[in-house]
Amino acid sequence: MNYFVTGGTGFLGRFLIERLMERPDATIHVLMRKASADKFEALKARVGASEEVLKPVWGDITRKGLTSASTRKALAGQIDHVFHLAAVYDMAMDDKTADRVNNEGTRNVVAFANALGAPARFHHVSSVAVAGSEYDGEFTDRMFDEGQPVRHPYYRTKFQSEKIVRDECTVPWRVFRPGMVVGHSQTGEIDKIDGPYYLFKTIQKVRDTLPKWMPLLGIEGGEMPVVPVDYVIDAMDSIAHLEAKKWDNQAYFLIPRHAPTAGEMLDIFMQAAHGPSFVSQLPSQDVPKAVETAFRKLAGRVPMGRSLEKQLSRTLGIPLSVLGYVNNRCAFDDPNTRAALKGTGINCPPLQDYAETLWQYWELHLDYDVKIPSRLLARAKGKVIVVTGASSGIGFTVAKKLAKGGGKICLVSRTREKLEETQAIIAKFGGEAHVYPCDLNDMEAIDACAEAILADHGHVDVLVNNAGRSIRRSIFESLDRFHDFERTMQLNYFGAIRMIMAFLPAMKKRRSGHVINISSIGCLTNVPRFSAYVASKSALDAFSRCISSEVASRNIAITTIYMPLVRTPMISPTKLYDYVPTLTPDQAADMVVSAVIDKPKRIASPLGTTAQVSYALWPKVNDYVLNKAYHMFPSSAAARGKAGEQAQKPTRSGMLLSRLLPGPHW
Repeated sequence: MNYFVTGGTGFLGRFLIERLMERPDATIHVLMRKASADKFEALKARVGASEEVLKPVWGDITRKGLTSASTRKALAGQIDHVFHLAAVYDMAMDDKTADRVNNEGTRNVVAFANALGAPARFHHVSSVAVAGSEYDGEFTDRMFDEGQPVRHPYYRTKFQSEKIVRDECTVPWRVFRPGMVVGHSQTGEIDKIDGPYYLFKTIQKVRDTLPKWMPLLGIEGGEMPVVPVDYVIDAMDSIAHLEAKKWDNQAYFLIPRHAPTAGEMLDIFMQAAHGPSFVSQLPSQDVPKAVETAFRKLAGRVPMGRSLEKQLSRTLGIPLSVLGYVNNRCAFDDPNTRAALKGTGINCPPLQDYAETLWQYWELHLDYDVKIPSRLLARAKGKVIVVTGASSGIGFTVAKKLAKGGGKICLVSRTREKLEETQAIIAKFGGEAHVYPCDLNDMEAIDACAEAILADHGHVDVLVNNAGRSIRRSIFESLDRFHDFERTMQLNYFGAIRMIMAFLPAMKKRRSGHVINISSIGCLTNVPRFSAYVASKSALDAFSRCISSEVASRNIAITTIYMPLVRTPMISPTKLYDYVPTLTPDQAADMVVSAVIDKPKRIASPLGTTAQVSYALWPKVNDYVLNKAYHMFPSSAAARGKAGEQAQKPTRSGMLLSRLLPGPHW
């Protein structure tokens, strides 16, 4: 089977080519501009294709004939399927660009397909945008020209380019109209900020500012046809290869069966981010659309109006045209697609099933907003910094910030693949990171890891002992679980001091070094249910306090950070923590950054310091208070041997106490 693909290095194109390669004897010709030869090589590497399977065709969709006459002659009568995916999807595009690429480009590709002749079939990737942004009512994939307004360049050219296919294509054609395409439902992979992703930064700020238990009031809005890229590709591939002619010359919506409203979509993504819930929604009526319309009228009457529009879009973090779509009145239906996919098992998953996957991918791979103080550059630039537990949570954020500050970051955790992801993320903003997989429960593995780091870099300037294991279980629930204490001590204490001892000789020789241990506020507050965890962190604390006076003359600093509770994926299964104030990973990482800059002996919250003093002066009073807290905050279902049971909420007095005394791991 021979294929010709435009837009093969784009987001949809990469996934489509991967799928086509799974078909036996597939040969794929990809239209490429000479200036994008590096993108073709990257595509080959991604899909693992040989030159016999994946072949570049040098040309451009804006060029009549697309490519040279000799190439067209060689391909005539040889191509079974032409997939046209190349287009401009920028909601801020201008009319000239939209016409040149989306309309004239489509016309050129249609003419090329016509010239190929049989057995070619033409597949055009359009969009739900053919319905415009103001159509009121049901719009099915059996509808096309319903007199709908299509004023914006994107909506207009998606409609017009599909019309070009319908009017000018002489070979059999099929049109695919995806909804709002988001990342892969299994991996979350996406390549740019678009559609719902414009909202993610705002969602993150709300999550990081408000407690999870606080109810929010949102807007209702219209239907949002959000669809994951893997469903789009599965459906396109299946429908494109249906042999019966009855499927030709028709359009196919690629949409969810039940699209969420704008308000429901926002709440789904807020839950995926582990933020508060929208418990009620106000009818949005025409508010977002009115904002868009009013500003466009104003911008059209003043000098440099287009610049003002762009500035407002940057401030809001979302194009005005996208804001206006929030109140979409169109409801989409896909009878053609349902008929074509009947019996295939290909279905669009509901958004709530994969929203957290999308969120995690965005937060890891696309959130480049790494803020650091200017002083970090002077302290970290060029320094070799080891961060354990660097593939997620606090360690991941610490690694990003220290890399942004110019440090050479040695990433340490168990899984190589996750470390390489972190390394690639750091490289995207120009940072330097090196990967050292290591099981920190294995003393010999730690020795080998340290030897590799020293062999590569000669020394270590800063060691951040961040990796750790936490267990929340009362002593009476732990009597038959001695292994909890052994495993916690193994990682949190023995693993950490093994790493310290591995790097101390080089620090001693250079008369320079800094060890930062991530401890817990529990070491100061002595919170109940954390005896295994706090004991292991207290052991590391005591070790550090003892050696600090020994290493001080060698100019080696030891810093202990008594970290409050941090909202990371590790704590998300414990629903009780929804009601307890927490730090964000970014706030926790800032504490580590402060330690790197100032090299303090300890960093503790005011609450932690107060609790430590209080325990020294009035230990029995502290026990009384903590005993009351112990009964206010129930054990988890797992700790009580009732896994799967719905999590208990803290008592009213417990919630009040957690607000007055934020931070401890109640």
